Amino acid sequence: MEKVKAAIIGNGNISPVYLSNLTDTFSDIVEVKGVCDLIPERSEKASDDWDVPVIYETMYDAFKDDEIEIIVNLTRPYEHYGVAIEALHYGKNTHSEKPMSVGRGHAKEIFNLGRESGLLVGVAPDTFMGGGIQTCREILDSGEIGEPIGASAYMTCHGHESWHPDPEFYYQEGGGPMLDMGPYYVTALVNLLGPVERLCGISKIMFPTRTITSEKKYGKIVPVEAHTHVTGLMEFKNGAVGSIITSFDMWKAEHPFIEIYGTKGSMQVPDPNGFGGPVRIQIGTEDWKEVPVTRPYTENSRGVGVWDMARALRLETPHRPNSTLAYHVLDIMLGFRDSSETNGFYVLQSECERPEPMEA
Repeated sequence: MEKVKAAIIGNGNISPVYLSNLTDTFSDIVEVKGVCDLIPERSEKASDDWDVPVIYETMYDAFKDDEIEIIVNLTRPYEHYGVAIEALHYGKNTHSEKPMSVGRGHAKEIFNLGRESGLLVGVAPDTFMGGGIQTCREILDSGEIGEPIGASAYMTCHGHESWHPDPEFYYQEGGGPMLDMGPYYVTALVNLLGPVERLCGISKIMFPTRTITSEKKYGKIVPVEAHTHVTGLMEFKNGAVGSIITSFDMWKAEHPFIEIYGTKGSMQVPDPNGFGGPVRIQIGTEDWKEVPVTRPYTENSRGVGVWDMARALRLETPHRPNSTLAYHVLDIMLGFRDSSETNGFYVLQSECERPEPMEA
């Protein structure tokens, strides 16, 4: 079977794990032909470290390469739209880091152009395809904890300025914890419980400025534009009710990443920003117990979404981290702020199906 050739646009912090996995774990069907970055030294290093044969001077050079079938878009969130829409215009399938875009208008444009052109549009996260959450999906689908009636999710920290070398974009419009980390949690919830019907939320900026304490820009004051504390309630189409908190404003807290509550028992879902376990369940009045992770991809397997797209292109298998799922997740995340600003419920304007479970 002929491999699917891919080009990576953006060689920042997230690209090494993609390059490592796509040139090794997923090289059965994916071949990384080239890389490109606005900072040439980054693409040169990527080419040297992972033996990638081509360095494209601009992204358009990659788009014009007839051998390239997938553009892997690892640019910053507010650049996702510009790269994806241009790649689609050149007839390339695209897989972007999360989120799909920072606004519904641009995301819808990407969604529609992909559909009209017969091209696949994939969007991270692909962590829901990992062994931990797929094991939870297997437990839930088996009925072991009964019919789902509720869920809770928590992503709380005090921001990224203490460790990230360039944290400013986390606090610009289009940043914040919901658009940065929310995709992992919301995608996991939709994968487990299905689409959301309506929601409400309160979304705020708690600190007007942030001070960078990481080494590169230590002491720099950053004005905060993005909402940094978001609390939301969701009513899923299956009748379950869920809550979520994402915050860059909390120093310490103790809570699970995600819990699912069923008519027979409960389940603790592992960190949706990772691929492995632990998975814990309890039935009736029993105590919590850890259960084996039964599904593959428990290590850091970022890039499995690109592999899934390549399989869909060659083998016509399901494409799981697709644009329908990604747009619904974005609609949910933006809906919390819409609800907060209008003081009312937001009824989702998008729909999606639960992604197909991964093969055992």
